[in-house]
Amino acid sequence: MSYTPTAALVLADGQVFYGEGCGAEGAASGEVCFNTAMTGYQEILTDPSYAEQIICFTFPHIGNVGTNKDDEEAAIDRAQKAAVGAIFKAPITAPSNWRSDSHLDDWMQARNIIGISGLDTRALTAYIRDNGMPNGVIAHNQDGEFDIPALVKQAAEWAGLIGLDLAKEVHTQLPYSWDETRWVWPKGFGKEDGLKRVVLIDYGVKRNIMRLLSSVNLAVTVVPATMKAADILKLDPDGIVLSNGPGDPAATGDYAIPIIKDLVGSGLPIFGICLGHQLLALALGGKTMKMEQGHHGANHPVMDHTTNKVEIVSMNHGFAVDAESLPDKVEATHISLFDGSNCGIALKDKPVFSVQHHPEASPGPQDSFYIFERFAKTL
Repeated sequence: MSYTPTAALVLADGQVFYGEGCGAEGAASGEVCFNTAMTGYQEILTDPSYAEQIICFTFPHIGNVGTNKDDEEAAIDRAQKAAVGAIFKAPITAPSNWRSDSHLDDWMQARNIIGISGLDTRALTAYIRDNGMPNGVIAHNQDGEFDIPALVKQAAEWAGLIGLDLAKEVHTQLPYSWDETRWVWPKGFGKEDGLKRVVLIDYGVKRNIMRLLSSVNLAVTVVPATMKAADILKLDPDGIVLSNGPGDPAATGDYAIPIIKDLVGSGLPIFGICLGHQLLALALGGKTMKMEQGHHGANHPVMDHTTNKVEIVSMNHGFAVDAESLPDKVEATHISLFDGSNCGIALKDKPVFSVQHHPEASPGPQDSFYIFERFAKTL
C-alpha cells in the first residue's frame, strides 16, 4: 500500500517537504523560522510576535502537556493573529498533564493553525541557519492533493515581513485595565490593584508581560498602538511600557515614533520590550535591520552590562537594533553572547530603557524578572 502525504511545506525556492497534516486544513503563507525551546509550544503559538510566521519546532516531542486556557499568550480574543503554521518532527503526542483541557491537534484546528509532522526538522533548521528565514507556504489537505507549482508561486509572491506593519493587526482596539498577576504554585493566578499607574502601548502584547507588571504592584492600562501621546498623558500615568509585537519596526514606526518621541519628552519613565525596544531605538535616532536567522528560543545568553551578569533569556525577533547607529545620548546596556547583537539600550539622562529579549519568559527561564522590578523603582 503506497503512502499518501497529507501536508506539504513549500519554500519560495521550489523545495518541497511532505508529511502528515495536523491542525487546520488549508494553506497559509509566511516566513519560516525555527524555535529551540523545549517547552511552551502553546505560549509560542499564541505569541502575537509570530504573526505571519510558520514555526519549525526543533524539540522532537510536541503535544505531551496538551493545551489549556491559562497558557494562552495572546492578550485578547481567540481570533487574534499569531503563528499561521507549525512544523513538527514527530506526530503530535497525546496529552498527559493534569492541567490539560484539550489535545493540541484539536486546539490548532480551533485556532486555524495549519500543522505538518514527519519532517526532518534538524535539516530544515540547518537550511535556515545557512540561508536565512525563507518565505514559504504550509498546506494541509486530507485528500493528499496539492498543486505544487501553484504553492511555489504563492510562496514566491508573498511579500515577506520587511516593510510590513503587523501591529495594527494584533493590537487592542479599545483601552482596558489589567490586574492579573503571574501564575504561582499552588494558587495559580492572583490579583493586584497596583500602587502606581502605567500605560502599556499594545503592539501585540503577551499576557505574561502584563502579569509581571501587576506582580510588581503596578496598575496596568492597555491602550491601542495608535493612541496619541496627548491622550495617553491624559490618563495621568506614572510610567509607560512599549510592548512586544510582530512585523517590521520601521513600518510600525510611521505612526509609533512620533508618539514615543512625545512620551520621551514628557520625562516619564519608559520601558520597552522586543518590538517596543526597536521602536524606542528608532524614536531616539537609531536604526533597525532585518536578521538572517532571527532569535527564537528560550536558551539565549545575554550580558547585562549594568550588572556584569549573564542571564539566560527567552527571545523571539527577526529584526534587531543596529548598535552602530545609536546616538551618543543612548547607552547600549545588553548584548547577545550568541552573535553580539544589541539586546538593550538606555538614555543616559532619563529613566528610559528597553530590552530586546522577553524578560517575562513564558516560555523560558526567569533570570530577567528583575527588569520589571527595575522599572517599578523608576516610578
